[in-house]
Amino acid sequence: MPSTSPQVASILQSTLVDLIDLSLIGKQAHWNVHGPQFRSVHLELDEVVSDVRLWSDTVAERLAQLGVSPDGRADTVASTSQVDDIGAGPIGADKVVQLLSERLDAASQNIKDALPELEEDLLSQDHLIAIGQGLDKHAWFLRSQIK
Repeated sequence: MPSTSPQVASILQSTLVDLIDLSLIGKQAHWNVHGPQFRSVHLELDEVVSDVRLWSDTVAERLAQLGVSPDGRADTVASTSQVDDIGAGPIGADKVVQLLSERLDAASQNIKDALPELEEDLLSQDHLIAIGQGLDKHAWFLRSQIK
């Protein structure tokens, strides 16, 4: 089994909890969105959540491949996620689009900032590059709806 540095493991674990939190936030928004763009935003949120869940699985499996136990427990996500909350209750579609695009951008930026530190593990770096690109794409799709 390959070994990994604590730095690589920390970056992957941090990315994992952020992705899990993004998926939960996406579902929270999905359940509470309302307004003129309801249907399109509601459906788009399902696409975002689906991709983010897939990416979290990719990161968790990479951690396991490296001999590190991935930690996606609720208390770990709640205490270590870098993703800002969107609050509870009904939320207008325009606000959902703005808030979620900001959070996707921030998560992508966290990945971009960490990439130089992953040069010792190019396979992990490659995974995170692809995830960052996907986050950027979803943020762009959401931003394109802002008037």
